[in-house]
Amino acid sequence: MTVVNSDEIFTTTDPEALRALAHPVRIELLDLLDDEGELTASRAAELTGQTVGNCSFHLRTLARYGYIERGERQGTAWPWRSISRNRELRADESDPESVRAVGAVAAMTLRREAESMAAELAAATSVAPGWAETVVVNRSGFWATREEMADLVRRVRELTEPFAGRWDDASKRPEGAVQGRLLGVVLPGLEAVAGATGAAAEEAGL
Repeated sequence: MTVVNSDEIFTTTDPEALRALAHPVRIELLDLLDDEGELTASRAAELTGQTVGNCSFHLRTLARYGYIERGERQGTAWPWRSISRNRELRADESDPESVRAVGAVAAMTLRREAESMAAELAAATSVAPGWAETVVVNRSGFWATREEMADLVRRVRELTEPFAGRWDDASKRPEGAVQGRLLGVVLPGLEAVAGATGAAAEEAGL
């Protein structure tokens, strides 16, 4: 399926577009664009430690697959900007390549975010009064149907909806607001799911 951009949410199941993102430098560049708003290849090189040529190559690759676009020219500079800060990378269940590609991107993103959070927690030497209760690391195991897990995914997405718009518009941030991070993963036992589906198909004579 081709890349779709609708209602400010970038969505794709296209294996080529997904594979294009499965690169640590490109994920880092997208994160920087989300933070900075716009970046030139030169500024990206300063922030990442990569060469300007390497950053330019990866930025052009991201643009080729629809993740970013050119911003407004600023003299001789021509920065890049994200198409959307909200990205949904979905697996096309009928396409094994799409499933593998989205899994690779998800695994890389998860490692990067988990390592960043772990380093921040490990480096902390103090917590401001009253803020200790705002930090939680929760790991839960449970049994649920497909419908129940899909509902859980929907509710996880809804958790941050009250804070929409605050990233781009500082006037929407209440006094005392700080930047927070939420890492939520809902993962069914994929091998068990595939096995159950195959058993059901065999029983039905398919």
